[in-house]
Amino acid sequence: MRSNPIRIFLALVTALALGAGAASAGDAVTLTHVHGLAFSADGSRLMIPSHHGLAIFETNGKGRWSKADGPAHDYMGFAATRDALYSSGHPAPGSGLVNPFGLIKSVDGGKTWRKLGLEGESDFHLLAAGYASHAVYVLNPGTNSRMAQPGLYRTENDGLRWTRAAAKGLGGEVKCLAAHPGDARIVAVGTADGLYLSRDAGERFERLVAGVPVLGVAFDLGGAHLWFSSYAGQAALARLALAAGAKPQVLAIPALGEDAVAYIAQNPAGRNEIAIASFKRNVHLSRDDGRTWQPIARNGATHE
Repeated sequence: MRSNPIRIFLALVTALALGAGAASAGDAVTLTHVHGLAFSADGSRLMIPSHHGLAIFETNGKGRWSKADGPAHDYMGFAATRDALYSSGHPAPGSGLVNPFGLIKSVDGGKTWRKLGLEGESDFHLLAAGYASHAVYVLNPGTNSRMAQPGLYRTENDGLRWTRAAAKGLGGEVKCLAAHPGDARIVAVGTADGLYLSRDAGERFERLVAGVPVLGVAFDLGGAHLWFSSYAGQAALARLALAAGAKPQVLAIPALGEDAVAYIAQNPAGRNEIAIASFKRNVHLSRDDGRTWQPIARNGATHE
């Protein structure tokens, strides 16, 4: 099949535009917001989307912070899979891009991004993606050209088709989402009323944990456990096996004061390495499966 030169040119222009406003990797790093948390597939980088681009912490012993090569956009919902990043949010000032992004995807660590639809229509603050399945779940706050009403939606083909979930049994204001790494039909939701799990793509939910608001949630990469955070007078982090009758295992975490864990991530290359990030921009790293923690950012301040 012959290449279409016009289509190639337009694709190049789009890629260059989405790379506009690139940050310098040598700039000082301050976490003005924390909108997600994920390790790179090779485990060498911890990625934190913030208000002014993607911040990077090197986990290979160097412990250096930098800004990722690429645009300094305001990335909101953010999720990493084995070979791609998905995000939403707002373009950097001066980039000339339409606000908001809708859904975008990067296959080069955030250097460039491809539009997947809903540009200028939707900003998904809650977004999750299956590490191996690439199923993307979003909480849609309003109507748009592909979603007739608000609610929980799923796509398994990069936004070409979206399916709304009935979400029967789900109660309370939704605070966080997590997609199972391998099974596109399993999704976890944290709400003001507890932790919920669906095994049928969000059609029906069962409540696994009640009595506390669940503010952050993540599957381990083996898909057998859920990590979740809560706050009831103090911050808490727990791990729950998905086996029937399992009880949450409460983990010791650093004292956070009037703060709580917002995001949890596991290193694919060394699964004993866990990272947590709080609402007030405190970031900690554990290399022993959550038994001890090392601070790597305090109130958004990072150190070389």
